Amino acid sequence: MAVDYEKLIENLIIPLVIHPEDVEVKKLSEDEKLITVQVLVHDDDLGRVIGKNGRIANAVRTIAYASASRNHKKITINIDSF
Repeated sequence: MAVDYEKLIENLIIPLVIHPEDVEVKKLSEDEKLITVQVLVHDDDLGRVIGKNGRIANAVRTIAYASASRNHKKITINIDSF
């Protein structure tokens, strides 16, 4: 069962932001063990997505990591603004 990690992360982040139309989630690379996903948000929303002391970003990473570990993979998420 293949998981769409881009859609999963997008569904977690869109409710947090003020500008949902500016959220972009891209899978940068995927190999046998590692998946790299980049999340781009509006500059005003970067603090909302990262959260105080990175708590929200860590929660999103934990959920994605748990989903990926079911398929024996690891996932890294890079959060940035444009």
